[in-house]
Amino acid sequence: MKFAALVVIVADDLEDRAIDSAKRAGAAGVTIVDAKGLGAQEKKTFFGLTYEGSQTVLLFVLEKKLSVHVLKRLNRDLDLANTSKGVAFTLPLEHVAGIDPEQIQQFEDRIRDEI
Repeated sequence: MKFAALVVIVADDLEDRAIDSAKRAGAAGVTIVDAKGLGAQEKKTFFGLTYEGSQTVLLFVLEKKLSVHVLKRLNRDLDLANTSKGVAFTLPLEHVAGIDPEQIQQFEDRIRDEI
């Protein structure tokens, strides 16, 4: 079975929406990391104070085919293609340890149902 890491970087206010969307598409567990980003545009200042928007990095380890399905769902639900509110991408994983056996069974059942 092949796995992929799905990485989603969104503004903090979209965190819950992104997680709900991913879960509806079949994702189970997620690692959530608070982050700061530096974009191409100048940072906004207000009375001499610089505003830095907070971001959330969501990391999912999914079966490869499911990762593409979840990515498409996130792209649609968060309108990532038409806004600059976030980015999502997948990375192939060569070696994986520590995946819950129940989650692997769910992946296998889903694949079996598709065949």
